[in-house]
Amino acid sequence: MKFIRLYARVLGLLAADRQVAIGLALSAMALAGLQFLEPVLFGRVIDLLSRSERMTESNVWAEAAVLLGIWAAVGLTAIGANVAVALLADRMAHRNRLQMMSRYFEHVLGLPLAFHGDVQSGRLMKVMLVGADNLFGMWLSFFREHLITFIGAILLLPLTLFLNWRLALVLIVLVIITTTVTIFVIRRTQSAQMAVERFHTQLAGNAQDALSNVMVVQSFTRMRSETRMFSDIMRQVLAHQFPVLNWWAVVNVLTRAAATISTIAIFVFGTILHLRGQASVGEIVSFMGFATLLVARLEGAVAFVSNLLFQSPSLLEFFQVLDTKSTVPERADALDLPRAQGHVRFENVGFAYPGGGRILSGIDFEALPGRTIALVGQTGAGKSTAMALMQRLWDPVEGRVTLDGLDLRDISLEALRRNVGVVFQESMLFNRTIRDNLLVGRPGATQEEVEAACRMAEAHDFITRQPHGYDTLVGERGASLSGGQRQRLAIARALLKDPPVLILDEATSALDAATEARVQKALKALMEGRTTFIIAHRLSTVRDADEILVFEAGGIAERGGFQELVARDGRFAALVKTQLMGSLSAPGH
Repeated sequence: MKFIRLYARVLGLLAADRQVAIGLALSAMALAGLQFLEPVLFGRVIDLLSRSERMTESNVWAEAAVLLGIWAAVGLTAIGANVAVALLADRMAHRNRLQMMSRYFEHVLGLPLAFHGDVQSGRLMKVMLVGADNLFGMWLSFFREHLITFIGAILLLPLTLFLNWRLALVLIVLVIITTTVTIFVIRRTQSAQMAVERFHTQLAGNAQDALSNVMVVQSFTRMRSETRMFSDIMRQVLAHQFPVLNWWAVVNVLTRAAATISTIAIFVFGTILHLRGQASVGEIVSFMGFATLLVARLEGAVAFVSNLLFQSPSLLEFFQVLDTKSTVPERADALDLPRAQGHVRFENVGFAYPGGGRILSGIDFEALPGRTIALVGQTGAGKSTAMALMQRLWDPVEGRVTLDGLDLRDISLEALRRNVGVVFQESMLFNRTIRDNLLVGRPGATQEEVEAACRMAEAHDFITRQPHGYDTLVGERGASLSGGQRQRLAIARALLKDPPVLILDEATSALDAATEARVQKALKALMEGRTTFIIAHRLSTVRDADEILVFEAGGIAERGGFQELVARDGRFAALVKTQLMGSLSAPGH
């Protein structure tokens, strides 16, 4: 059954704490046994009182003292076991909850961009937080309550047959009826609850989407539309949730009704057996205690199954993310490459996205250490895809990409990306201080090294003018800084990382002419002595490249220096003429 497999996996996550878990299980067994003894002792006391008229007072007190002494010992032992279970279970559940959050977070950060492009970050956050909380609740309730219930049903309930098998049948029938009804309701409500969880996930995704684009929402007066969309999803949540709640309300009512009926049945049936001499008054009292205890446990079990039903979709989503395999798996014997020389080669590389058409075909070029290679061409020609292969965000479907003669698939991802720096079109800053953003690629850099990198990137002066200098918070995505300031910080960040291979992905395309001039000066400092790949639409930015690769339809149509390609009067020359005519026809010319 799916529920059992899911529950087993949840408990299996505690393998690292198996010794604590075994200790808790033994404590739970002791508690179950002690709880079984209390009704038995109570029944023995009742039987003693019923026989007291035929016994001497001293004998009554002697036997009572023994029973009460045992009862007191049972009670104190139960209190101690409960304290041990509570303390150990709480600590183990808290510890493992945080460990699972850390494991999930690390796993998601390591998944390739293809995964993150398909899944909203709001959904991933919701899955992590809700999933970890549900794991915590299940671990805690298992050791505090459910394990005792299971032991009582599986081991201790049959023991009542030895006390009085006729009365024990009433308890067994109660368990069978409750279990049957619960299984029936699970089957009726499972798919509906899965739909509810999908809508909850959609709510989180839509909310995060709207909040991260709040400027667009306000500028295009989308507040009512977004709120209406949110409300529509909420109504669908309730439409699917209410029938599930109705069914489980019925289960709770039936469980309590069965409890009442069972208690009455034991009393009536026990009276008949007593009149026939087949049950003592003490046994009847003991079984009424068993019934009360069992009913409480069954109600707890029903509540547990109900919670598991409600939580299982979020747990399945949590495990689904954890089970997601990377499209760029790392080999067990991957090399930890030290600082590379920067010799890059594409050897007849072809690439296609899974289930899609061919994006790159026959890409073959070499970049010697310290040289600058420019990739130009129309949008969709394959330039960015080629550089994604260079960072090993994807693996080629044919051919190979090498760094210093090593196939990228033979190098550990950490070592590869340590040797490759990227300056993106969008600078992508964290909502942290300027210093924290600069130290992303090199956490151990000194303040002197940070300032030296910022001076080379033309960033030090504007940083010192900030309210708190290098300790100024930049806001979400660097919102408190201008585009040119963000880009110079990104360049300083790459300078501080000091990678032998550099990728400039449209690094100046979003800047005005004056800001671009300052950034270009910073970029020249960054490119010095590095193997550099420039992805550019502005062809004026690639004049000084050692080689220009003109991409077209997933292949390299032309290659050569700037003047050489212009003189050839081919595709590159046509691109230059198109841009030149566009700039001349722009307003102000």
